[in-house]
Amino acid sequence: MLAWLRHSKIAMWGLTIIRLYLGFAWAKDGFEKLTGPKPFDASGLIMGAIKNPVTAPGGAKAFPLYDWFLTTFTNNGHSTAAFSFLVSWGELLVGLGLIFGTLTLAAAFFALVMNFSYLGAGVVSVNPTYIILGGLLLISGSNSGKIGLDRWVTPFLRSKMPFLNNDISVK
Repeated sequence: MLAWLRHSKIAMWGLTIIRLYLGFAWAKDGFEKLTGPKPFDASGLIMGAIKNPVTAPGGAKAFPLYDWFLTTFTNNGHSTAAFSFLVSWGELLVGLGLIFGTLTLAAAFFALVMNFSYLGAGVVSVNPTYIILGGLLLISGSNSGKIGLDRWVTPFLRSKMPFLNNDISVK
């Protein structure tokens, strides 16, 4: 199955549809955050995640490391400007990367980072669906960006940075 995802032309077309769907969703969300009537502010989400963390069935914190991360890096929820900036621009850039098929694997990876961060904060919504689709793009390797600018960008980057020539062969 993995070899089929990484080498099949049929899979390449299916992955392109998934990539475009996710790309437009991420780009739309990021664009709305950047151009909305009020500047995007992540403080409500972060303060909510700190004050009411996701709990496991026994009542303990489900993601103690994530809670520590938010508390530490936002000064207990009081310094969220960097996160607001990163979320807005991150969503837009991930979306554009997926739409144009440029650095597709990096875009899919950072989309997954954001999805898991939202889940850690207790925001479910479309995140499980995006995680499944983004995971498919990521495990499909370069096949997910062949119909896109990765067809030219990846060989160029690999010619300039030899350490990127480390494809894992799947049989």
